[in-house]
Amino acid sequence: MTGLLVVTAVPAEAEAVRAGLTDPTVTVRPVGVGPAVAGAATARLLALAEAAGHPFRAVVSAGIGGGFAGRAPVGGTVLGTRSVAADLGAESPGGFIPIDELGMPPEWLGGGPSVEADPGLLADLRHALPAATVGAVLTVATVTGTAASTLALADRHPDAVAEAMEGYGVAVAAAQAGLPFVELRTVSNPIGPRDRDTWRMREAFAALTEAARALR
Repeated sequence: MTGLLVVTAVPAEAEAVRAGLTDPTVTVRPVGVGPAVAGAATARLLALAEAAGHPFRAVVSAGIGGGFAGRAPVGGTVLGTRSVAADLGAESPGGFIPIDELGMPPEWLGGGPSVEADPGLLADLRHALPAATVGAVLTVATVTGTAASTLALADRHPDAVAEAMEGYGVAVAAAQAGLPFVELRTVSNPIGPRDRDTWRMREAFAALTEAARALR
């Protein structure tokens, strides 16, 4: 069995993670943007490693994302207690209906609309990153960009601290392979109306490099 697999969306995130690694057995791969491509690419990496006789022991979805104001500060680090398919469901006159309330069996959803972080992996990272904010990380296919949608998400998910675009897809791939999973994010911007002046990409990438020291 080989070491940890860390997947990011884009090469810049992968480079930031590699810059902070202290464990040479950790493999870092950018797999694409969005839950579908991230899940498919992660599943392929896991299958190829298993077929070669060197399966990975665990999977981490890492990168930058948005943070809910008052819950996760810009420039801070977030550890996901669970990764949630936040916009998987149906619209209705009464509002959004989560996918698990539509009567579909859990196995149709890869186990459910959220995937819990592995307790051991999460505990290790919490110990190594004591200043990190801990809570649910939402996976969205469309980045939240209005005050109304931000409020709706925050109300539906009171334990959520951040959102990104890949975690749930990666989590399902790991679960299908029977591997432990956790999501690690650093916050580049507050979730809400798009305002590039509030984005702190440099700080988020620096925080990602620092947080990567805990990956082993």
